[in-house]
Amino acid sequence: MSHDETTRAATGVDGAAEPAGRSALPELPEDLAELARLCGVRTVFTDAAGTARRVSPSTLVAVLGALGVPAGSPSAITESIAHVRDDEWREMLPPAVVVRQGTASRIPVHVTEGSSVSCWVELEPTTPVVPPGAMPWRVAPTTGTVRRVAPSSATEADDAASAPGTRHLDQAGGAAEPRTLGSRKVGRATFVVPGDLPLGWHTLHAESDGATATTTLVVTPDRLEPAQPLADTQAWGFLTQLYSMRSRDSWGIGDLADLADLAWLTANNAGADFVAPGPLQATEPVPPITDSPYLPTSRRFLSPLYIRVEDIRETAYLSSADRSLVEWAGEPVRDLSGDAAPIDREAVWEAKKSALEVVFTAARSAARQTAFDEFVLEQGRGLVDFATWCAVAEHLGEQEWPPDLLDPSSAAVATLRGSLKDRVEFYCWLQWVADEQLRRAQRVGLEAGMRVGIVKELASGVHPEGADVWVQPGVLARGVSVGVPPSSAVGAEGRNRGLPPWHPRELAKAGYAPFRDMLRTTLRHCGALRVGHVGDLFRSWWIPGATRATAGAYVTYDHEALIGILCLEAHRAGVPLIADDALLDDEERDYLAGRGILAASVLLADQPGTGELVPPEEFPPGGFVTPTPPDLPPTASCLAGEHIDLAERLGLLTEDAQVLRSRARARREAVMTSLSRCGMTTFDPSERELVEGLYRYLRDTPAALVAVDLADAVGERRTQAQLGAGDGYPNWRVPLADGSGALVMLEDLFDSARLRSLVTVLHEEG
Repeated sequence: MSHDETTRAATGVDGAAEPAGRSALPELPEDLAELARLCGVRTVFTDAAGTARRVSPSTLVAVLGALGVPAGSPSAITESIAHVRDDEWREMLPPAVVVRQGTASRIPVHVTEGSSVSCWVELEPTTPVVPPGAMPWRVAPTTGTVRRVAPSSATEADDAASAPGTRHLDQAGGAAEPRTLGSRKVGRATFVVPGDLPLGWHTLHAESDGATATTTLVVTPDRLEPAQPLADTQAWGFLTQLYSMRSRDSWGIGDLADLADLAWLTANNAGADFVAPGPLQATEPVPPITDSPYLPTSRRFLSPLYIRVEDIRETAYLSSADRSLVEWAGEPVRDLSGDAAPIDREAVWEAKKSALEVVFTAARSAARQTAFDEFVLEQGRGLVDFATWCAVAEHLGEQEWPPDLLDPSSAAVATLRGSLKDRVEFYCWLQWVADEQLRRAQRVGLEAGMRVGIVKELASGVHPEGADVWVQPGVLARGVSVGVPPSSAVGAEGRNRGLPPWHPRELAKAGYAPFRDMLRTTLRHCGALRVGHVGDLFRSWWIPGATRATAGAYVTYDHEALIGILCLEAHRAGVPLIADDALLDDEERDYLAGRGILAASVLLADQPGTGELVPPEEFPPGGFVTPTPPDLPPTASCLAGEHIDLAERLGLLTEDAQVLRSRARARREAVMTSLSRCGMTTFDPSERELVEGLYRYLRDTPAALVAVDLADAVGERRTQAQLGAGDGYPNWRVPLADGSGALVMLEDLFDSARLRSLVTVLHEEG
């Protein structure tokens, strides 16, 4: 997660004051407020001053419109209220049902009043089978021996008893008042889903008077049990942004081979248990390429920018002519790894893409071809659609997409996919290659002795014009963006993060499959997963159109369903979860802890305003902790207030610079006093001693994982990103360097006396 909302509080950037004299809770039309309530839209929020504020009527109308609920006139509101109240009664079964294992749940079934009804569960096959001869482009249906049971006859009831893949549900007592919908009177029957169903993605069936309905039934774990590597003793590892950590073999950007080498080096030379490389999700296939790793084009797939061309097996068997083509492609960017200039993703991708196209055409062995085909089958239609988007984006270049190509299921897209078949296959192949290299990095780390390996990070959203928005029409809401409301953490103007939100109703109607598929792919080849802005799974601040972040409203989600699915997929992958969000409230934190999800803490952002640290033994237990977020500078320069100097130079401060510097000095003094009181430093520590004292403090806390910023370890002082800087700062393009500005290459990490000293601190007896 990007904690750039914390930057506002620390620097005073964009923190305009709340207009004086505005009524905190102006009246809302009663019917509009009722419609908002029925649709899960909150009408009140708390601003930066702690005052309750009412959402404006115009904002509510716009947000409801984005949910597909007309509210532009009194008559539209009246009709929408009636429609929303009756909505669940129109369908026999809910759009999706998510329950916890171990707890019986009740499911409403709506049928014509007076009709008999039966309900049963078809259990997920334990071993899905891919049909023989299935084409790689097709989503293979699962098959099994499960038979449907509708006990409308004695024969079928007997069949049900002998079919281990089905469970008949009992009807609960009591009945709701029937409801008239047009000329039809609809009744509600309630069935009990028993708590002993196995975990998994099942199918719920209902039948009444010859009519049938099905829906997705997801049984999720009540709680994730602690992963064995984290159950006994604290783990520590290095946190970095992979693109900035380059080697002499890199093509101008850190890659997955560098990640494997970093894991091996730090495990063997430092005893590290993990490496956390930041988000690795997909970037655009053509310029302009977004620099921020927190704004990917897809959250499900990997960025091919991180592929090491030479590590693809087929590269070793190229003809001399093709080998020369690969080498020529790399020549313009090989030397960039030793260049202190900002990282140039577009130049790197142009070079890598040319080389990868050569390797793609090379013959693959039967085993390798089979592995590729199986990967495509496993990833299913989602991969093919993503690859199609990449191929079409490449084909159109800077042209505006014509309307008939905006729908991935259109005939025009099918025709173009056929003509671009080789390019679609190329982009599928890139994902297979990246997946293989990530798998190797995880294996190398574990074989070198790491207890966790790779800690992956799931970005909190996607680019509004990216692949996920195209692939999942309707499931991501249009015309609104996710932001942060005015609050003490981000200032009185809030912040627009520019990300399209999940549409809660449409996601449920899709059986939560897009969410599940994203998680399944993301959870591959890692030892833990950080989930950015996890608070968005509870409630998301929707900002309509191009309005300011203050003109938004909270839309609530079925967090029991979303977090339950998150837990189910993590359980299946055997991967611990880390909830990463500075804006969670206490109730949400308690809920996540109850589900067995670790909390992420940012030491210098989460402490009280005085900056004093609690004694280490009183620190919240069992989480993932690091000193600073990725969009503040490394620890030493953060405590020195150097981010304030940068914001002042760029003209971004909205508070007096001297006031901010005074706060920074007071905070530094409070931190030093706290550390010296705990025996972590002397009373007048040097910069290095202060940083080491902070990590000594973290080592003595009950945190499950301590993340050591690699920038802190080598003395880097620059921030990776400055909120609001635009072209004035090379956001997310800063290569790793030491305190003097000299580049630090991967091979030279352990030549750093500062890094070796910090590692010694981490291995001291507490």
